[in-house]
Amino acid sequence: MTTCRICGISSRSVAEALSVCGSCIRDNPEKAMPIAMDAHRQSRAEFSLPESPPDDPSGIPCELCVNQCRIPEGEIGFCGLKRHGGEIPDKITADAGKLSWYHDPLPTNCVGDWVCAGGTGAGFPDYSYCQGPEWGYKNLAVFFHACSFNCLYCQNWQFRKETAVSKIIPVQKLVSQVDSKTSCICYFGGDPTPQLPFSIKASRLALEKSRGRILRICWETNGSMNAQLLDQVMDLAIQTGGCIKFDLKAWNEDLHLALTGVTNRQTLSNFKRAGQRIKERPDPPLLIAGTLLVPGYIDSAEIQNLARFIATVDPDIPYSLLAFHPQFYMTDLPLPSRQYALDCLAAAKQEGLSNVRIGNLHLLM
Repeated sequence: MTTCRICGISSRSVAEALSVCGSCIRDNPEKAMPIAMDAHRQSRAEFSLPESPPDDPSGIPCELCVNQCRIPEGEIGFCGLKRHGGEIPDKITADAGKLSWYHDPLPTNCVGDWVCAGGTGAGFPDYSYCQGPEWGYKNLAVFFHACSFNCLYCQNWQFRKETAVSKIIPVQKLVSQVDSKTSCICYFGGDPTPQLPFSIKASRLALEKSRGRILRICWETNGSMNAQLLDQVMDLAIQTGGCIKFDLKAWNEDLHLALTGVTNRQTLSNFKRAGQRIKERPDPPLLIAGTLLVPGYIDSAEIQNLARFIATVDPDIPYSLLAFHPQFYMTDLPLPSRQYALDCLAAAKQEGLSNVRIGNLHLLM
């Protein structure tokens, strides 16, 4: 058990890395946030990442995400990527990125599997090959080796080891992986946000290659991107029968900062912006929300606030509550209990959401 440095409570649901409890972060942010941000500085130093978004007055602006980095020539942004500097060999562009991929047989276990075309046949025949799970087809799962957030519980934290050392991949090499049995592409990570121009170009090239057949384009993201890039992502998803899966990590901004190192303002604004386009193509669902249930931090009160927000956008938006697994700087936290998850589920439904489920059931205690 870890003791909260502010209120003195000792609990298994206080992460040692943060050493402050969720209640103190929400109720006493003046004392809690400096402690929490120390944990982020330590976690980023381990991977030689900037402590905070670079803000060099003479730096080159990067406007891809909420961090609004001004990056010195030849240096890296908060996400760990190089974007500028003449002929720098590992520079990230729309034509070259840091990523990996694999082919995932459908139906997959993605956040939206219980409502998407590949898992259910939603949108048949325009967006799905059959009136049920697309057995025999596959998803091209594209994992980006960078992220605009710094989640202390990151479920895929190993990508940080890859960001600095992985080779640059030409966009055409990714597109070559699309074949006649690829019915969807899903971009995730890390997060797609720092390399959205790459994924947008790859998607357009893949659709041209696959002209005349179904190829859904989906993104799973923290939602921190530039709003104009979100519009392009939405255009592609609407056109192809794909979806945008927003990871809504927390409602309270201080709690979001403590867990991710970054504000949630852009994410919430973008979610509302995306929600305004749901009626352009309601089936299969265009917008999906998900939240990781982190014991001691993301509780039923937090879920109720998030659900209330989602309901103001559209109460029919599918919402997945995902069981947390101890990772990265929060390996000392417990798995969520079944009752914990059920309380969160009830809180979400209480706010009027019509399509909520608990994911990763096998992780519940």
